[in-house]
Amino acid sequence: MNGEGVLATEQLVGTVLAVQANFYKVQLDHNDGENVVLNSPYPLILLCTRRTRLKKIGQQVMVGDRVVVEQPDWAGGRGAIAEVLSRQAQLDRPPIANVNQILLVFAVADPPLEPLQLSRFLIKAESTGVDVILCLNKSDLISPEVQQQISDRLLAWGYQPVFISVSNRLNIHEVAGYLNQKITVVAGPSGVGKSSLINTLIPDANLRVGEVSGKLARGRHTTRHVELFELPDGGLLADTPGFNQPDLDCTPEELIYYFPEARERLAAGSCRFNDCIHRDEPECVVRGEWERYEHYLEFLDDAIAYQTHLHQQADPESTLKLKSKSKGQNQYEPKLETKKYRRVSRKTQQQALQDLYQDNEE
Repeated sequence: MNGEGVLATEQLVGTVLAVQANFYKVQLDHNDGENVVLNSPYPLILLCTRRTRLKKIGQQVMVGDRVVVEQPDWAGGRGAIAEVLSRQAQLDRPPIANVNQILLVFAVADPPLEPLQLSRFLIKAESTGVDVILCLNKSDLISPEVQQQISDRLLAWGYQPVFISVSNRLNIHEVAGYLNQKITVVAGPSGVGKSSLINTLIPDANLRVGEVSGKLARGRHTTRHVELFELPDGGLLADTPGFNQPDLDCTPEELIYYFPEARERLAAGSCRFNDCIHRDEPECVVRGEWERYEHYLEFLDDAIAYQTHLHQQADPESTLKLKSKSKGQNQYEPKLETKKYRRVSRKTQQQALQDLYQDNEE
């Protein structure tokens, strides 16, 4: 292997930064250990394909994967992924491996902060099992009194928010400190300033920034695919396509554990029934006067609908089918017994007549 300023062993290890079609953008480790030594201050990036053996065994290669690269072509900037190392964590939506934390970005104004929408995002983030950092942008547009009210409210939810202003570069260094040496996924609805924040943290990212729709007070989508960007002080940051209503694909029994304030109640005591879903059951330690309990009841209906949908898919003899999905709610209707009303084909009719004719002849 040849390459000016590069000394390498036969096995190179790196991280997948992006996946497009059948090509993988891989950043090789930049250290003086057993993998690779680079004289350049910047890490080497190769455009790789996947070995046929990995395709045959169905090994998927995801953004964030740690991979072994073989036969690098230094001059052409190419290589081949020969192995995918064990994943420490994995998100399915967006598909990213080895994530350490989620940076959930919302705006306190323009668009206005919607508690139910924020709660839905927080529940989705909690369901991943990785750490959650709540970042509130555009704090320069509200008064200190309103900011304190929001902070107190979210503390009761179990979160210590970081108030920032990308336009004024307020508390950007505090956010950067949370991201150091970690793989972080940036999530949140469109138009809250995610791409602007990433452009501020990583000037070389050059992400396209969208504007907020004046008619709907919602942001326009600007990110089309998942890609990891390297932070100046170490660590990787993933921008994800914005969305306004993430799906809650959890069971009714799991849902309550995604509310930090409810987990405190469960830690202090236990419900009378082991299968309590904390709605109408007697002697329930969760049901009570806490703000997001109404959110829990609404999301519980979604979770029950999701579980019903799974049962319908698993049971082909089911008498219900999914009719439509409106505002996050699944609606079901009875299946028609098609066999009972299906018209007999002409071929079957003719065969029946022939059999009848033969019977009469006999």
